[in-house]
Amino acid sequence: MQLNLTKPICFFDLETTGVNITSDRIVEISILKVYPDGKEERKTWLVNPEMPIPKEVTEIHGISDEKVANEPTFKELAKEIHNMIKDSDLGGFNSNRFDIPLLAEEMLRADIDFDMKNRMAVDVQTIFHKMEQRTLSAAYKFYCDKNLDDAHSAEADTNATYEVLKAQIAKYDDLENNTKFLAEFSSRKKFADFAGFIVFNKDNKECFSFGKHKGKLVTEVLEKEPGYFGWLLNADFPLYTKKVLTAIKLRSFNNKL
Repeated sequence: MQLNLTKPICFFDLETTGVNITSDRIVEISILKVYPDGKEERKTWLVNPEMPIPKEVTEIHGISDEKVANEPTFKELAKEIHNMIKDSDLGGFNSNRFDIPLLAEEMLRADIDFDMKNRMAVDVQTIFHKMEQRTLSAAYKFYCDKNLDDAHSAEADTNATYEVLKAQIAKYDDLENNTKFLAEFSSRKKFADFAGFIVFNKDNKECFSFGKHKGKLVTEVLEKEPGYFGWLLNADFPLYTKKVLTAIKLRSFNNKL
């Protein structure tokens, strides 16, 4: 089984200090880049998160403060990582809801203008949950008949994710072997940002998904209540959400000119 690709796709997995997209940091990232001709390129980095790794988190992925003390920070690695993924679609396991949003935050903190506009995202977990309702280890056993002995190792999880996707395509006749179909099939609600604070309605217009303006058009809220924009930018929202809000506001302003 070889993926039917029109551009490269980078499968990746993050190990982190926790699960908060805005405040936690990456401690390990592994990327498997697959090219349309089937060529594969792998790279794994340990990352100094510049903050303590909680003991209970270290017990899950085995990465301690001591292990990353002399490793580069994400800001020091950001350009190298970005150069590897900038021409590619992205794939992962629960990546749409966690890995991509957190990677975007780290990139923006490193002053790299990370964007998903011209790339697609294939979330293998969503495909798996729609088809079988299991975990990555169970998916690996179910689809590939292999045991994931190094679960929560970024490299092992990344390689298993890639193998599971190929096995899923081989198993299910209704899964098309192209990234566009897989990205659409593995998406959940259509978000304008990664974290789900801004969603598209049935008319494909951006709406707030939370708070007092839930369900209202972003453009209308920002026009009627200009101070809300300033509050959002100063509140504890993800950087990518703030970037999307700013783009919507600028677009609305330019449309009036």
